[in-house]
Amino acid sequence: MSASRPDHPTRREFIAAAAAAAAAPALAEGRAVAGADSATPWQAGPAGVRRFSTPGLVDLQVNGFAGVDFNDPGVTTDQVRHALDVMRRHGVTGLLPTIITSTAEHFGRCARAVLRSDAKAILGIHMEGPYISPEDGPRGAHPREFTRPASLDDFKRRQDEAEGRIVLVTLAPEVPGALLLIEHLRSAGVRAAIGHTGAAPELIRDAIRAGATLSTHLGNGCANLIPRHPNFIWEQLAADELTASLVVDGHHLPPATVKSMIRAKTPERVILVTDAISAAGQPPGEYQIGSSRVRLDENGRVAVPGAPNLAGSALTLDRAVANTVRFAGVTIEQALAMASTRPAAYLGVAAPGTLDVEWDAGSFTLRVLRASS
Repeated sequence: MSASRPDHPTRREFIAAAAAAAAAPALAEGRAVAGADSATPWQAGPAGVRRFSTPGLVDLQVNGFAGVDFNDPGVTTDQVRHALDVMRRHGVTGLLPTIITSTAEHFGRCARAVLRSDAKAILGIHMEGPYISPEDGPRGAHPREFTRPASLDDFKRRQDEAEGRIVLVTLAPEVPGALLLIEHLRSAGVRAAIGHTGAAPELIRDAIRAGATLSTHLGNGCANLIPRHPNFIWEQLAADELTASLVVDGHHLPPATVKSMIRAKTPERVILVTDAISAAGQPPGEYQIGSSRVRLDENGRVAVPGAPNLAGSALTLDRAVANTVRFAGVTIEQALAMASTRPAAYLGVAAPGTLDVEWDAGSFTLRVLRASS
């Protein structure tokens, strides 16, 4: 979850588009369609509108959705299934529920509560923290009191609590023990991501050599003011060994930054995530993420009331795809791959399911019409 720095103002139309994400139409469970590996035309639409089939979307960072908080140990199976059903309406057929910095006991209770749903859309658990910077800025909205040095014993306890389902860990390279843990994660087949960090560039390189392969919500989870160069953002952008996940909601990153980052990494090394919390797909109001109370405003921005920084997002992944086309000038096929086959391949699986979608290039609107398993 990123709450790293004040969001940048964007054009009114971008903010309006982000706020309208909850208005995306519900899909109907439908027929299986062709084209599980690439976007495949299946029906002509009105002028300027294309309809085609494409692999299901995969979100590697979801803290909650549709009023449901995955960081609440009391979350019920019905609530988890409700959240997954609403996400499916936005095209998400695979995801990593994300549990943020907390005690090992709290983490385990949350992980088991989510996994009890036994939903095939859940591809594993993303453990974001607690091995992150305790400093204001890079720590983001994670509670300082639960941050801690990286420890093999602590990770093994959490992995046991999660029934062996942790598949991605976000940590800061500068935290004591981080490099040794990254080496263990690599040997155990668990992906290691760099995030919520203020690490020197040399430490970023050390983390890559140890086995880190992803930058979690690059450009967020960091201090407001950093050296022009060198710094940990440039170092991660330049590292071909790292794939970068981006939150493209018009708040976490301004459009020009999204465009520049995708050009630097190339679309082949970018994954779209939402970093969504329980406010996603919901009207403005107050929502929960773990022990923190946050507010979703009328512009689609999520923050702790009175705080200048972000606290996750209310983004949906279909809207992230549309925003990426608008901001970065990539094709709809490229943007869809960043949210489907690319994250699935990163996990070493096939993108689950198939979508029928409608793309209106004139209004940058992606509608999910049907999803099939």
